[in-house]
Amino acid sequence: MNEQDTAISEIIRGTRDALGMSAGDITNQQAANRPNSTPARSRSTIYPKLQQIYQILIQPIATLLPAAPNAPIIFIPHQSLFLVFFATLQDETGQYLIEKQTILTAPAIQILQLTRQSRQKNRQLALSNNLVVGNPIMPKIGNPPQQLPPLPGSEQEAITIAQLLNTQAITGSQATKASIAQLMVKARIIHLATHGLLNEVKTRGLPGAIALAPSGNDDGLLTYSEILDLKLNAELVVLSACNTGRGTLTGDGVVGLSRALISAGVPSILVSLWLVPDVATAELMVEFYRQLQQNPNKAQALRQAMLMTMKMHPDPPVLGGVYADW
Repeated sequence: MNEQDTAISEIIRGTRDALGMSAGDITNQQAANRPNSTPARSRSTIYPKLQQIYQILIQPIATLLPAAPNAPIIFIPHQSLFLVFFATLQDETGQYLIEKQTILTAPAIQILQLTRQSRQKNRQLALSNNLVVGNPIMPKIGNPPQQLPPLPGSEQEAITIAQLLNTQAITGSQATKASIAQLMVKARIIHLATHGLLNEVKTRGLPGAIALAPSGNDDGLLTYSEILDLKLNAELVVLSACNTGRGTLTGDGVVGLSRALISAGVPSILVSLWLVPDVATAELMVEFYRQLQQNPNKAQALRQAMLMTMKMHPDPPVLGGVYADW
């Protein structure tokens, strides 16, 4: 790693620390009570760092970027750049990059061909069912086992989104791992408003799991390896929770829940890089689906949802908390 790579990594780490968004023990996180704005004491630290990263990564290519804001830019990050919140990067005037560009992210260049093939296959199937899950009865993790904190805001988010998608939200004890896994195979859009785990759960050496309600003899954790076995046909999966876009960095990209879902056949993923604020994230998710009803281009719909959400929640935690693999 050269000096510039080291400097960028330190800036990224410092920004996450200033936001209070570094990953910790999820069993001790009160996710439902997260603030929806950046503490004033942190703003003087955060914004200069966002502008520093912009100057290093974006400014050298600024003249090559499309002038039309709806034209997509695909970022394929390397190493610590997977933690960069591209939407929040600011130019010298303080304008966010998302205000000027439509941003997409892919975990590895090889994934682009894989998602293109999945998209063509899924369009031919033309599934009509949608699946929306919110705040299941949480499973226990760790040693000794501790129950993950509930997400009551995510439950209301799921209920509202289900209405937009003409379906019923599945919540609480009904959102079991066994039943949700079966429904995922038949769904066109999958929205999971629950905890996404990374290093807390590993199977076959692969990190990550989605928290669902336990039932029978299962622990409620839909693991990375189990996702691979699902053979999904959905055109979009949204993991509306904290840090669902994180993963283990490797030479060919990041290995995490987004990679598992793409490998299982999903061409478009919406995940988070931070410990996202509960209320503002719910508003962003609902607005995303409203925009998607007007414009089937998912990246453009997400951008418009971010711009709308900025009016009430202008701070970086909301904007930077979500990114997309298309």
